[in-house]
Amino acid sequence: MTFFKYIEGGGIIGYIILALSIVAFAYAVAAALRTQRARLIPDEQVKDLRERADAGEFAEALTDCRSEEGDTFLGRIAAAGLDRSLRGPLGGLEARAAMEDAGEEETTRLFRAIDPIAVIASVAPLLGLLGTVQGMIGAFETVASAATKSNAYYETLAFNISIALITTFQGLVVAIPCVMAHAWLRRRIDRAAADSGRALESLAMALERVGTSALGGGTQQR
Repeated sequence: MTFFKYIEGGGIIGYIILALSIVAFAYAVAAALRTQRARLIPDEQVKDLRERADAGEFAEALTDCRSEEGDTFLGRIAAAGLDRSLRGPLGGLEARAAMEDAGEEETTRLFRAIDPIAVIASVAPLLGLLGTVQGMIGAFETVASAATKSNAYYETLAFNISIALITTFQGLVVAIPCVMAHAWLRRRIDRAAADSGRALESLAMALERVGTSALGGGTQQR
């Protein structure tokens, strides 16, 4: 059978599975582009944040992170820690926790963006099974009405069994790549989260030093 015969052979359910495969492909491509390391954790932004942290220019770093160019996965996480640090003299001690919370939120947001791929990976085989059930029902109905002409009997029986097998095939063809793409994207997001943590370590340590210094100054005044 040709590729188009496989599509036509699945009937309406086959076309639904085909539509889902197109949607899954679009989501996978969009997620692959969105999760590129260069977009999530730009090297230039990592360098700038480290330089700002070393120079103690935290307000300037926050402004950079909130700019249009700095609105990245890394920038939003850094902005949470910087904002918390600048709210009070001891905010630097809570900056790391603020960045961890922001990191979890940003990671969850990326995971939600690839959830449709996982849903399609689960739904496609179920649709294939539905087509299988539909085809088998038609096959048994054909057997039950065997009083018709033999040629029509065999032709109808073969058609229904073909639907039963083709829809299962289509569901698996869609589901298997979706499962693989979803697993790959999850690993990519986890890797980005780990890389961002390492990239922001120097900033977190600098903010903690500021908070510790403020705490020491307050103790001496007493």
